[in-house]
Amino acid sequence: RTLPMSSVYRSPAWEKMAPRAPRGLAPALLWGLSLFLGLPGPVWVQLSPPPKSSSPTEPHPCHTCRGLVDSFNKGLERTIRDNFGGGNTAWEEEKLSKYKDSETRLVEVLEGVCSKSDFECHRLLELSEELVESWWFHKQQEAPDLFQWLCSDSLKLCCPSGTFGPSCLPCPGGAERPCGGYGQCEGEGTRGGSGHCDCQAGYGGEACGQCGLGYFEAERNASHLVCSACFGPCARCSGPEESNCLQCKKGWALHHLKCVDCAKACLGCMGAGPGRCKKCSPGYQQVGSKCLDVDECEMAVCPGENEQCENTEGSYRCVCAEGYKQIEGICVKEQIPESAGFFSEMTEDELVVLQQMFFGVIICALATLAAKGDLVFTAIFIGAVAAMTGYWLSERSDRVLEGFIKGR
Repeated sequence: RTLPMSSVYRSPAWEKMAPRAPRGLAPALLWGLSLFLGLPGPVWVQLSPPPKSSSPTEPHPCHTCRGLVDSFNKGLERTIRDNFGGGNTAWEEEKLSKYKDSETRLVEVLEGVCSKSDFECHRLLELSEELVESWWFHKQQEAPDLFQWLCSDSLKLCCPSGTFGPSCLPCPGGAERPCGGYGQCEGEGTRGGSGHCDCQAGYGGEACGQCGLGYFEAERNASHLVCSACFGPCARCSGPEESNCLQCKKGWALHHLKCVDCAKACLGCMGAGPGRCKKCSPGYQQVGSKCLDVDECEMAVCPGENEQCENTEGSYRCVCAEGYKQIEGICVKEQIPESAGFFSEMTEDELVVLQQMFFGVIICALATLAAKGDLVFTAIFIGAVAAMTGYWLSERSDRVLEGFIKGR
């Protein structure tokens, strides 16, 4: 028996909704115009390509199928619980035997198996509709596990636990204990993936059967491995103590099973500090038991014109001499701007005021002389000069003070 598509698969509600106005001013105006003119459907101009979806990677079809089956099984529980359990046991047993495998119950379950927004679930349900019906009416007794029958055997989207890929190959470490139990097998349970083991912190190797860098075997038996961290600077070790180091991390040197801080001056050392170096790094020289910095500036290492050498730890750099600056790799003399003078930054209005003050002072001076030193005229003269000076300074006091400070 095959159910019509309309009786099993219900299109999500959003597919029946009226079209929404597009975003953006110009498309929205055209959309409104199409409605006003009574066109059969909204019309607008696509001004730019639609933005690419920023949603995360789509789930593997196996995960979609598993979710569909889980939802289907919940629907079976719901339909039994909602339709029966009223107290009349004899009546329920009679009706239940008819309802249990009925077409009505299948339709009720399938109507709620996918959420409205789960497009992948709806698409998979549409593709597998006939298979689900076949299992419901003919295969339940011989294949009670719908997930195994639909997702693995029929659609071939999934693999058994501990296997991966198109041929369902065992994960590293075996299907019973993939990745030794200390990692995740990529693609496990699906028909995809590489089978590579993503090991937990502290574990490594193809099947996570070894301790990773910076860890050691604290305990191991036939089925379990316990990896613990090495002492700080140890990259490989035989135990947790400082003296258990077998290999050191970068910047440290192995000395009597301990990792000591290897000075920048050393290429390998017998202990901590620049006085225990086996060999010296480039830019250093052996002086007694120590590696000391070479002063490259004692040699002609900066041949450029107007350049001078500046020594650094283990190296040097060439810089421009004082009074020069580098332009396109060449040291050229810096141009020092000439002083513009006290009156250079004055505006025309300020010059007019200054001229008026000057002529005012001259007139007052002549008037004082004409009065032959009369005290009244002398006081008027001093007051006039003070008033004009105060006015001029109030207009430009900040600039005058700055000019005097700079000698301008």
